[in-house]
This record gives sequence, C-alpha cells and structure tokens, in this order.
Amino acid sequence: MKHGYKKHEKELYCPKDTPHLLRVPKQKFFCIEGQGDPNKEDFTERVGVLYTLSYAVRMMPKNGFIPNGYFEYTVYPLEGIWDLTENGRNLTYLDKNELLYTIMIRQPDFVTDEVVKKAFEIAHKKKPDSLLKEAYFTEIEDGLSVQILHTGSYDTEPQSFGKMIDFIEQNNYKRRLLTHREIYLSDVRKTETSKLKTILRYTIEDKYRHF
Repeated sequence: MKHGYKKHEKELYCPKDTPHLLRVPKQKFFCIEGQGDPNKEDFTERVGVLYTLSYAVRMMPKNGFIPNGYFEYTVYPLEGIWDLTENGRNLTYLDKNELLYTIMIRQPDFVTDEVVKKAFEIAHKKKPDSLLKEAYFTEIEDGLSVQILHTGSYDTEPQSFGKMIDFIEQNNYKRRLLTHREIYLSDVRKTETSKLKTILRYTIEDKYRHF
C-alpha cells in the first residue's frame, strides 16, 4: 500500500482550523535558501530544484536503483521557514523583498547519504540547473509546536498567526524561534485563492522538559 502523508500522518498534515499543540519528530529534507518576493521567478526556480531532487528519489526504482527499505509513497508537500532581514524587521509594513526563506521538501526515512548522492546525480543528468549546487540535505526536529490550518490567501495569514499567538500567551508558552513554518497543502497554480490550504506552525519552548 502506498504511503500517503495525509492518510498515514494525519496529526502532521490534517490539522484543525484552531490552534493546537503537537510534537513534530525529526524529519529529513531537501532544502534550498533564498531571499526576496516569493512571487518572483527566482523562488519558482528554487522550488523546481527541490521537486527535481524529490522525484529523483521517488522514481529511483525505475532508474535501476532500489534504496534499502524503499516503499511506495506520495511526494511530501513543499514547506518553508520564513524570516525577515534586519531591515525588514524595522519596517512598519511587510516588504516581501526583505523576506528570508528556507524552502524544503520532506523525504522518507529510508533516505540516506547514499540515496541523496544518487538523487543529485540523477537530477544533474535529467535537468542540469546551476541552483542544484545550493540545495542540500538535512534533518530538522521542530519538537513541541503550535499549528493551525489556514484557508485562503497567503496575505490573510496574519489573522491565523494572531490566533496562535493568543493561544501561546493564554497557555503560558513562549515561542522558541522568531521564524515560522508554512506547509503548502494546495497547488497554488490549480487552486482558487479562497480555497488554498496552508499549515502554519510556531515552535515553542517545552515548559515541562528539564535539561
């Protein structure tokens, strides 16, 4: 049976439309960093590099290489960790040209350094791209987090962020990082703006964990 993230990992990918806690385990990602307005071509090209690498892994058996532990799966959705430049933080409005981002696509647990190397080889042969050299593989553990499902335009996300901030304050939590994560469940090219579904997430300090 094909592993579908929406079916088999509902806690992570089928959230409520109200703020709620969850613990996000360590996950593997192909990532690439950038700066500027995500509506511009540079962002689109960086997204393309991530999908090229991700489908290189997904289709490896058809290219004569079967990773140890490989299983059929649906490619995970695009995600992004968003921040602002120092100049952007000092503005009273959001200037999208001052956005800093790390966009990424999660990879299955069977992906190892060997699989990553093979994916880059396949990607380079299939679709040579100068941005490939900027992509990298890493593991990230968000840990205790607050997330919410936002439906609608990306420009109205502050309404959902406000709900999460209220939830964090009312429950005496603190944000661990100033950045936030977005997980894009909808294809912006095929989905009406009012129906776009995006997971928004803040990582928070675990007040019950003792170090």
